[in-house]
Amino acid sequence: MRSASPTTTVNTTVTLAAAAALAVVAEAHAQGVPRGSSAAQGAGRYAEVNGIKLYYEVRGSGPPLILLHGGLGAIEMFGPNLDALAKGRQVIAVDLQGHGRTADIDRPLSVELMAGDIAALIKHLGLERVDVMGYSLGGGVAFQMALRHPELVNKLVLVSMPIRRSAFYPDILAQQGSVGAAAEAMKQTPMYQLYSALAPRPEDWPRLLEKIGEAMKKDFDYTADVARITAPTLIVAADADMFPPAHAVEVFGLLGGGKRDGGWDGSGRPTSQLAILPGLTHYTIFNAPALAAVVIPFLDQPAPAMTSR
Repeated sequence: MRSASPTTTVNTTVTLAAAAALAVVAEAHAQGVPRGSSAAQGAGRYAEVNGIKLYYEVRGSGPPLILLHGGLGAIEMFGPNLDALAKGRQVIAVDLQGHGRTADIDRPLSVELMAGDIAALIKHLGLERVDVMGYSLGGGVAFQMALRHPELVNKLVLVSMPIRRSAFYPDILAQQGSVGAAAEAMKQTPMYQLYSALAPRPEDWPRLLEKIGEAMKKDFDYTADVARITAPTLIVAADADMFPPAHAVEVFGLLGGGKRDGGWDGSGRPTSQLAILPGLTHYTIFNAPALAAVVIPFLDQPAPAMTSR
């Protein structure tokens, strides 16, 4: 298997179907929320790390959870899940490079580099170990965090994130090749409305689309890397995601799941878990209440004393 190269990047796609999920958020910001500010209850701050001015918000109190959004999104895309996750834990939600309130810098849009940003943020905040949850692009960043900075990651949640490019359905792969040229057309979508309301430099929209387009053309395959993950991991996918449910099951298997009966006392359970959420897609899973409903119990429970790994 070919492992991901240092420049292997975004493992998400952009389609107009995703726009509907951001429509409400975009409308709220269009009604007078100042650029670069937050309408949410979280306390918005900037951390200057790795040469980037990284925007983040803190909500709730308790064990820390880093929360990472998907491509062309921002913190707000998690919707009601933000408050749900913040009950009983401190959620640190981040706008990744070139997204939301975090301005782009002169470097590729790389999950490896962005993982370095998050590691630097964790140290900037004086935290030792944190739970990390990422959706799509954010899942790629979270995955790289667990690979490159395992000492910082307590538990890992990967939402709608394939581990290799070939797992995408063929029509999704075809769409990925044209994203970079869609900047002007996508100015009619709520995704652009949200971006233009939040971004320090709204004129960077074409640059963001170009970077995402170039990144999505590159092949990646993390199959050989999954076994290196030491953090207990929850794999979450929609039953109508942009890759087959069988791929999520495969990743779960690479983490030691699905090898034997869990036992009446749970002693045969693997450290990691799998959730396929019914009635959802890649474009609805991030703000569906069902997401927090499966994530919270996973984060709350201690790791099994005996595992299959």
